[in-house]
Amino acid sequence: MKYSIKGVIVLVALAFGIKASAQQSVQDGIKMYQYNKWQSAERILEPLAATNPKANYYLGLCYIIEGKLEKANAAFSKFPEDAANISGTARVAFAQKNAARGMQIAKELAAKSKKKEWIQEKFAADAITYSEGGDYLQAIAWYKDALTKADEAETHIGLGDAFRKVPGGGGEAMTNYESVTEKDNKNSLAYSRIGDLWYEAHNYQSALDNYAKAKDADNTNPLPYMALADAYARSGKFKMALDNIQPYIKLSDNTLADKMKYLRLMYLAQSYCEAAKYAQELMNGQSLSGDEKIEVTGITGFSQAECGDSMLALQNLHTYFHIVNPSKITPGAYIQFGKLFLKMGMLDSAGYYYNKGIADDTAHNKTDIYRTIAEAFKTKKDYCKSADWYNNLIRANPETQPSDYAWRGIMYYYCKDLDKALKSFQDFVAKYPDQPSGAYWLGRTAAAIDSDAATGGAVEYYKKWLEKVGPNYEKKNDLKGAYEYLMYFYYNKKDKENMKAYMDKIKEIDPNNKSVKEIEDAEKSAGAPKKAAPAKPKK
Repeated sequence: MKYSIKGVIVLVALAFGIKASAQQSVQDGIKMYQYNKWQSAERILEPLAATNPKANYYLGLCYIIEGKLEKANAAFSKFPEDAANISGTARVAFAQKNAARGMQIAKELAAKSKKKEWIQEKFAADAITYSEGGDYLQAIAWYKDALTKADEAETHIGLGDAFRKVPGGGGEAMTNYESVTEKDNKNSLAYSRIGDLWYEAHNYQSALDNYAKAKDADNTNPLPYMALADAYARSGKFKMALDNIQPYIKLSDNTLADKMKYLRLMYLAQSYCEAAKYAQELMNGQSLSGDEKIEVTGITGFSQAECGDSMLALQNLHTYFHIVNPSKITPGAYIQFGKLFLKMGMLDSAGYYYNKGIADDTAHNKTDIYRTIAEAFKTKKDYCKSADWYNNLIRANPETQPSDYAWRGIMYYYCKDLDKALKSFQDFVAKYPDQPSGAYWLGRTAAAIDSDAATGGAVEYYKKWLEKVGPNYEKKNDLKGAYEYLMYFYYNKKDKENMKAYMDKIKEIDPNNKSVKEIEDAEKSAGAPKKAAPAKPKK
């Protein structure tokens, strides 16, 4: 992450020979330039540029940043003898991909330095450092020579920036930035640079500490807030990132690029309703490029879906999937679209986009995606599809968590596919024998298969489960279901002793139990009781 400010140059007033009041206005413009507030810089500098070389130079730098190279070159040509503006013409050459011409101009400028004169070397070095394609080692040499003549803070910053352009130059860059803060603890730009270096070294706490110092050094500087926002975003702390970009937006020129960053962070911070509203404002009030329009449309739709505005979300996402390049659609986007269809009860469309998301995901581990889909169908009470997705999850990752095995079986149970449910719970118990719920669900499923309690298919499972949980188990209805099956089984086997034992256990839980009363009445009349009904699944 770099927040280098092109052309961070502060010249002594003597070098330009201007009045104090005008100097202050120029300094205001320079400050705006340094803080990436180029629109504000232009407004301040344009009225001064005709007569002030310094103002003209920084105005020309703004033009370069905007890509107005011919306009920049015309501006610099107004002061052909001024070192700063000569440097500007070199920057134009570099921007035009003519590095040889840029280097030639820079060398000719540096050659004008005599004895105690340093300004020419500094500007020549700036032209290379803040451009692409030049000889950065030459820039370093010129900065060093200039510093022997004048120990200027901005020259140290320039030297540090040049060192960052060469391999292994981070240490020297840090030394130069720190030399500035040691003399001036209010130099916000130097602290920002130090923060950048620490961030690049993956020392995030030191990076954050120095970004905070940059912010404290000058509370009108928006750059530390953006640096903090970016640092927090990269570490996944999106709400903290959002907290920092908000003051950045207030302090900056709030360009369209800034607004796009703000929108992305609102979405990532899960401020969906706010993101949907802000995205609509951008769509209605900004002239967006094709790519920007696609991105804003997507964020609008996905935010509306999360915010609960399903119909508008569907409209915007239909548009998004129609206009976006398919190669740029992430698997997660397909899955989110599938969730929206699922929420609206459009299960076939949901399944299509879920499968699309899975097919396009080349990641090795798809466990989380499968689980998300399975849980979505579970929430919708589409138990059969939920079971199939849990099955896909387990096939993809047999070492997944026990609950996934349990839910696969439970979903097959509610789907009334009892054979698959039984096999699922058998797999569950085999892999996780210490989980009591496995034995319980084996018993419950086997009892549903043996609805007359005639074969005793659930007896062994229920007894193992009862041994694990004991009579004081808190879920009394589960205990009662097991006891009722066992009571009916032993009644059918004419084993009155065991039948009565489980009958008594039921009475302790439910003194007025209808199944118990049915058998008691049958015993009294010597008739046969009604057949036991399978245990009712709890919804």
